[in-house]
Amino acid sequence: MILAIDAGNSRIKWGVWHDDAWQAQGALALAEAASLAELIEPWPAPSRIVICNVAGAAVDASLRLALGERLAQARWLRPGARQCGVVNRYQSPERLGADRWAALIGARARVTGACLVVCAGTATTVDLLDAEGVFQGGLILPGLDLMRRSLADATALLPFADGEFCEQPRRTEDAIVSGCLHAQAGAVERLYRQLPEGSPCLLSGGSAPALAARLALPVWRIDNLVLEGLLRFAAEDVAV
Repeated sequence: MILAIDAGNSRIKWGVWHDDAWQAQGALALAEAASLAELIEPWPAPSRIVICNVAGAAVDASLRLALGERLAQARWLRPGARQCGVVNRYQSPERLGADRWAALIGARARVTGACLVVCAGTATTVDLLDAEGVFQGGLILPGLDLMRRSLADATALLPFADGEFCEQPRRTEDAIVSGCLHAQAGAVERLYRQLPEGSPCLLSGGSAPALAARLALPVWRIDNLVLEGLLRFAAEDVAV
């Protein structure tokens, strides 16, 4: 059994893999990291625990405390120059976010050719993976909700919009939501032009449903690509 933990910018996602399938998945707020112990208590002790953390030292400490005696089975995914069939061309490979690295590993496990890897969460990341498994670079931009929040916080009259996407918005709330979605989709589609025609766009994250509807690309929706990458990381570690 494998326990995969993805501590992101706003939530902790976790999954239990056993008998070649996800037996359970869930999410909790960063402040509730200690409660992970209660969530995994019903499951047998995992043979492997793999963790990706971009939430900082305090969350890391909470996770270690929550794992308790199971900590001995835990391994943290750290970005490097090469791992699980992916080559990292970041100028400083170790500076790449561990969540982006995990998503790229998960994408390579799914696709043998070139692809675009998009994680639409608190931030939206858009990364290029070529046919040889080389990460060529990518983008980071505010996520959909963060874009909407920034307009509300930085302007006197614009609200935190709860509108709908429209081709020709005629209401402020719809104009904000439509503008943010156009910005997200535009960034994805512009970077996609660097890939061979027909390459898939792997899309994951909480805002994936809204973004997928706006993309004129071959989109593959994957519920949690970071967990998929952690699973591949665990499998390679066992093989070694």
